[in-house]
Amino acid sequence: ALPGLWFNASEVHALLSMQHMLSNLDAGMLSGHIKPLQARLKALLGSADHSAEEVEKRLRIVQATKRTVSSKYFETIATATLSRRQIRLQHYSRQTGEESERTVSPQLLTYYRDNWYLDAWCHLRNDIRRFAIDAIRHVELTGDKAKDVSQAKLKESLESGYGIFSGSKVKWAKLRFTPERARWVAVEQWHPQQKGHIDPDGSYLLEIPYTDDRELLMDILKHGADVEVIAPDSLRGRARDEIGKMAVRYTLS
Repeated sequence: ALPGLWFNASEVHALLSMQHMLSNLDAGMLSGHIKPLQARLKALLGSADHSAEEVEKRLRIVQATKRTVSSKYFETIATATLSRRQIRLQHYSRQTGEESERTVSPQLLTYYRDNWYLDAWCHLRNDIRRFAIDAIRHVELTGDKAKDVSQAKLKESLESGYGIFSGSKVKWAKLRFTPERARWVAVEQWHPQQKGHIDPDGSYLLEIPYTDDRELLMDILKHGADVEVIAPDSLRGRARDEIGKMAVRYTLS
């Protein structure tokens, strides 16, 4: 190895993330490929002045909200996605508590916040939908060829809004963070298209696009009294209502 050769923060995170993901994949259709990849990643991590064992011992990635995915279902979904075949699945909606059967054409497998999602064309809704793979209760391949959706349409539907929720009707949220919280938030990326600036009083004004307010609202509320929703009125109202419910729950009897 070259003396002093090392990786930057993004490269280290990428290598460790890949290694961590591979080590957590159960045996399945990828089992024959996982070990060579892990060996290659280990060699890359140890290609500097420090051994791979020392790197693994001194650096770690913490997963806080990972949900368990059935290796059997993941294998079937991955096979369908790569071989361009439709699948029939039984999906559990956590929002409604109900199950539904869908026939979908897989487009992408997405790994987001330590969990796997299937982005697919839903033949029931005749539109793009995103399914949490851990919420899929049954899946099987069909004999039909998958419908292909253009990359432009996928990008428009899946990347326009905030977080994991897809959609095409974009709104813009305007948030003001206190000077104290601005020290953290001002250097964070909430969305690739976000806009932000520091006001004269030290507070931070952040503007971000969203199509569904559920995940955005959760991320706003975790900042407590250090953030205020300025616009739109609909999002401000949702935050106010949720804070009101929280206040009732924490009111001393």
